[in-house]
Amino acid sequence: MATQSRLIKKYPNRRLYDTRTSTYITLADVKHLVLAHENFQVVEAKTGEDLTRSILLQIILEEEAGGAPMFTSDLLAQMIRFYGNAMQGMMGKYLENNIQAFSDMQAKLKEQARSMYGENSTASQDMWTQFLNFQGPAMQHMMGAYVEQSQQMFQQMQVKMQDQTRKMFPGLYVDSDSAELTNKK
Repeated sequence: MATQSRLIKKYPNRRLYDTRTSTYITLADVKHLVLAHENFQVVEAKTGEDLTRSILLQIILEEEAGGAPMFTSDLLAQMIRFYGNAMQGMMGKYLENNIQAFSDMQAKLKEQARSMYGENSTASQDMWTQFLNFQGPAMQHMMGAYVEQSQQMFQQMQVKMQDQTRKMFPGLYVDSDSAELTNKK
């Protein structure tokens, strides 16, 4: 039986109330729920409006502001450019799938280390640290190759869509430089 989503209410005073524990919690507590893979939902106390995404974005903003940010300014600018773009819906799913694939790969590597060296073995933890130190550049290269391959697939998909547009609308053509539809003269 699936566990019920933990309900957190946000009050006008900006405080978060965990209905399961009957206590007020902080964004740090919500972050711990995320790290623990807890299923939860944050809602506006008066209206019931779902605020979960907003709270998660606040946590990301705090993480990015303190310490070592994960996102570069260039990446953030590129993400912003996708809003309002025809590819916006696809980009969200693309990022979600890639992050899931990366998480799955990380989990498999951890499981392999755990099966070889034991659950809480310091050797396992040391090996994992050494692996990441030595294999980090190799993994970055592998991820770079994957991103390049994804980019090529995306470009091929774009060309196919342009070809399909030409076939569906023979009176129009797609300008490959600007990707705008214009009347054929």
